[in-house]
Amino acid sequence: MTHDTERNNSKYDQDQIEMMKERCILVDENDNCIGSADKWDCHRITEQSEGKLHRAFSVFLFDEQGRLLLQQRSAEKITFPNHYTNTCCSHPLNFKEELETKDQLGVRNAAKRKLNHELGIPLDQINIDQFKYLTRIHYKSASDDKWVEHEIDYILFLKAKVDLNINPNEVRSYKYVSENDLKQLFKDSETASLSEPILITPWFKIIYNNFLSSWWSNLDKIESLKADDKIHKMI
Repeated sequence: MTHDTERNNSKYDQDQIEMMKERCILVDENDNCIGSADKWDCHRITEQSEGKLHRAFSVFLFDEQGRLLLQQRSAEKITFPNHYTNTCCSHPLNFKEELETKDQLGVRNAAKRKLNHELGIPLDQINIDQFKYLTRIHYKSASDDKWVEHEIDYILFLKAKVDLNINPNEVRSYKYVSENDLKQLFKDSETASLSEPILITPWFKIIYNNFLSSWWSNLDKIESLKADDKIHKMI
């Protein structure tokens, strides 16, 4: 069965399937670009492959009160539907503006594009220089027996006052949370019933458990934090 036939016969949301045609940036374990592949190939579990390593980003956007904008992914999402996660998580794509590696410019351009697409944040409210790059993580986690995320994920912080116009095909719900609010959400997720689970994306769990508290405590002086150029392997 060809990709096109499989997609056309798919049970998945057609808007989400259309975005699976976008081409991600394939990388090696040192984050060197080695080509491109569409999102379908990057995330699909097959007999030949359990996903292809590609570049990604995770944005943590904070308001003027220091609260984190949290989103719950829509039910239409193909990977990790209905999961809570950080503000915006996606991929730079394989074109010039998002391939640039100097000062993480390509990732920053992609983050600005997706903040607009998912959350409706006007483009003129985000300046790419506002993004604070912190580090990269290399992780792999299956969403189910058909889909997997295998990424080198750039972590970006942003503190800004923004307007939201949520895209319901991308985002089911959203809210601003304090650090204590988020801590409670993670606690509740551990005790939630199987019939009413509180789902959290694996990359968000990794970042929360290993990095987020120290970064958050320095939010008002985030520019003083030195970017960590290490790729943290969380496989």
